[in-house]
Amino acid sequence: MNRKTLLKRMVHNPFFMSGIIIMVILLLILWIVPNLIPYDATTNSLLEMNKAPEWFSRGFEGHVLGTDSLGRDILARVLIGGRTSMKIGLIVVFIEIVIGTTMGLLAGYFGGIVDTVIMRLCDIILAIPNLILGIAIMAVLGPSIINLIIVLCFTGWVQFCKLTRNNVIIAKEMEYSKASKAIGASDTHIMFTQILPNVTTDIIIIASEKFGQAILLESALSFLNLGIAAPAPSWGNMISDGKSFLMVYPWIAMSAGFALMFCVLASNFIGDGLRDVLDPKRY
Repeated sequence: MNRKTLLKRMVHNPFFMSGIIIMVILLLILWIVPNLIPYDATTNSLLEMNKAPEWFSRGFEGHVLGTDSLGRDILARVLIGGRTSMKIGLIVVFIEIVIGTTMGLLAGYFGGIVDTVIMRLCDIILAIPNLILGIAIMAVLGPSIINLIIVLCFTGWVQFCKLTRNNVIIAKEMEYSKASKAIGASDTHIMFTQILPNVTTDIIIIASEKFGQAILLESALSFLNLGIAAPAPSWGNMISDGKSFLMVYPWIAMSAGFALMFCVLASNFIGDGLRDVLDPKRY
């Protein structure tokens, strides 16, 4: 598929374009608006506790989304928390791709005992629910960003591994792989220069969806106070802080909740759109 055709498919795919537009708007807001706000995301102000949203009646000088139970500006916390969640999501997905793709290449290409060991390891990990495993590990290691990334990567690479392995089994039987083997190319050369470029389509699709899942799982652990530790803001711990005031001060939890919803929605839309765009059977 040439670049012009690919771009045309992307532009005409409603899911992909909707996801891209939402994600671009979110990124612009998260990285530009904090520079316009005079409030710090972690500074308490007991004189301004639980203030209702002022929207833009005073511009960014006011509390656009109100304040929480400690007088901290909600908008500043949503934006800084969003930055952290985005960074964690990108790091986690990158690590998952590297580990999962490498393991999948080894399992699919060499087969035999290598394939058996790697696949049984995947089965063991998949037998334990992600959230339960995450809670258990974080309870032992303690809440920190490094431990959180380790937990999120612990199970996330399995899907990349199984997907890559299945595609490699098919690709290594193709003529180009056999031709490279016949002229004496090394296994490493065949795996990474002949096979890997031809199995990346599904990896890209899964990566876009895993980004949203990583942010959602990070928020779930932070909601349980096992993720990003207070007073650092996170969409998860903001929802946790606001749940007790949901009936009287709903803006505390709802602001972070809507931000999380739009981020995950955009990620899923991009993944669905890429699946349609890169699937030749749909055109």
